[in-house]
Amino acid sequence: MAANLSKELRKKYKKRSMGLRKGDRVKVMRGQFKKHTGKIERINLKRAKIFVEGVSITKKDGSKALYPLHPSNLQIMELNIEDKFRREKLEVKK
Repeated sequence: MAANLSKELRKKYKKRSMGLRKGDRVKVMRGQFKKHTGKIERINLKRAKIFVEGVSITKKDGSKALYPLHPSNLQIMELNIEDKFRREKLEVKK
């Protein structure tokens, strides 16, 4: 699952989109949570949904639950480059 990069990241890495990873900072571009930013907390590959911190709904019993978002509605603002494989992949295109 991938999302497009912000303009600054596009210039820096010369890529249009990247795969999403836990820890990436993303911005919601569509829907009721438009313009919210936060880190990815969880990714559900089976349902193709992303869960972002700060994007939650209140259930009828009063508890909070993370709201699932589709990756096409997100934009990556900051990459998590702790992973060695991901760091090497970004440097190849440069």
